[in-house]
Amino acid sequence: MSEAVGDLVAVMRRLRAECPWKQEQTHRSLARYLLEETHETLEAIDRGDHEHLREELGDLLLQVVFHAVIAEETGVFDLDEVARGITEKMVRRNPHVFAPVVSRDGRSATSSTTDGERLTPAEVDAEWQRIKAQEKGRSGITDGLPPTLPALLYADKLLARLDSAGRPAAVDPGSPDLGERLLALVAEAREAGVDPEQALRDAVALRSDPSTSG
Repeated sequence: MSEAVGDLVAVMRRLRAECPWKQEQTHRSLARYLLEETHETLEAIDRGDHEHLREELGDLLLQVVFHAVIAEETGVFDLDEVARGITEKMVRRNPHVFAPVVSRDGRSATSSTTDGERLTPAEVDAEWQRIKAQEKGRSGITDGLPPTLPALLYADKLLARLDSAGRPAAVDPGSPDLGERLLALVAEAREAGVDPEQALRDAVALRSDPSTSG
């Protein structure tokens, strides 16, 4: 752990011990703040404000550390275990970069690609999804998809899973149903390699900018 991160953990441990408000917080009570900080981080990214982004990433990191310290107090896990877990996951799910490995729980993730083969970004994503599905033991297309995701993002991920499963969705851009036409636009964005959620965010931001109004 770096000195700066270690200092943050030490500060949060002391706050949990001495601050009445921090003491009464739980994973559930902090959920709203995690959501708020995530949206504020997205706003900083949209604005292209690096200083603001640095600050918001710090606020987001604080939420991660806060949750980790709460878990540490009951012996469930600590920040080191959080970091170790995501490091192992990144190695397992990127066999095109790292040699196939066996995790501590005995599960293995081997690449289906030829050694030394240069993958395209799309192929890398497909390999990630294949390994993830293998690890999670999914039995359904929507397994592991949080229903609270923004609708465009949810639709994009669902269409991607259907494509990977060899069941591409038949969408009708000329349908009288608005939902069907929206889904068709998401499919169009996927074919063009465009993130529909971000595209809509950018369009809304442009319209809400006073300097662009006629």
